[in-house]
Amino acid sequence: MSRDHVSPPTVTRDSIHTVDDDSFHSGTVCLVTGAGSGIGRAVALAAAGNGLTVAATDVDEAGLAETRERAEELDLDGPIEPVAGDLTVDEDLERVVEEAAGLGQLTYLANVAGMQHIDPIDEFPMETYDRIHDVMLRAPLYLSKLAIPHFREREDGRGCVGNMASVHGHYVTSDKVAYNVSKFGLRGLTQSIAAEGEGEIRAFSVSTGYVKTPLVTGQLEDTAEQRGISVDEVIEDVMLGQSRVKEMMEPIDVGNLFVVGFSDLSRHLNGGDLLYDGGMTLTYE
Repeated sequence: MSRDHVSPPTVTRDSIHTVDDDSFHSGTVCLVTGAGSGIGRAVALAAAGNGLTVAATDVDEAGLAETRERAEELDLDGPIEPVAGDLTVDEDLERVVEEAAGLGQLTYLANVAGMQHIDPIDEFPMETYDRIHDVMLRAPLYLSKLAIPHFREREDGRGCVGNMASVHGHYVTSDKVAYNVSKFGLRGLTQSIAAEGEGEIRAFSVSTGYVKTPLVTGQLEDTAEQRGISVDEVIEDVMLGQSRVKEMMEPIDVGNLFVVGFSDLSRHLNGGDLLYDGGMTLTYE
């Protein structure tokens, strides 16, 4: 296996899983963060492929435009509306939610946006820690706070928050303290929403191993340098070494999990975590 084998794939219409759900139509809005690339883009495309109106947000406006263009190329049933914003700026978060709510009934929130930085704790730059925390943990909390009143405005009072966690929300690897702490925190946020949602407002998290995204391919060389090994060894030994399934997931695989989590099929999924890690965290040799 080599770096070429983890190049981010392109989402196709056939790869989008569709669910028959009464709430999946263009009058229902799904707000997706990090929608300019990677898993966020895949979640946006999967939601649009299921007929939802998607409010796609990212700081990367060019990436959002590409996501919308891909949706148009695939002729998806639901529209993708770019709403650019910086997740570290409260005024942007407030505006993004209001714009999303203006597109229809805001019902689903997918907190996907992520960052990574690799350094040991005693060398970890705190300004980087703060930014990762703001993007990956504080923003999901504030967006949930802002979205929940809109959920309650629905006739049925229902809504759902899906949070992109990770195997790093179950156990950690070295030199990723900000990422680790944020992913554990997202699972706590998920359970907190469920505790207060009275069964009408649900929350779930999705935990995967390594997924073929720009975030993953972008950290290969840093991890190799940090550990004194080759890029191929990072893929084979670090990323897939403890997994029983010797292939990485694709972003659309994760996007489909969000669709299922939002749907009525998952009405009993509330506070729980969808652990799709290839056996990485629950098995050993």
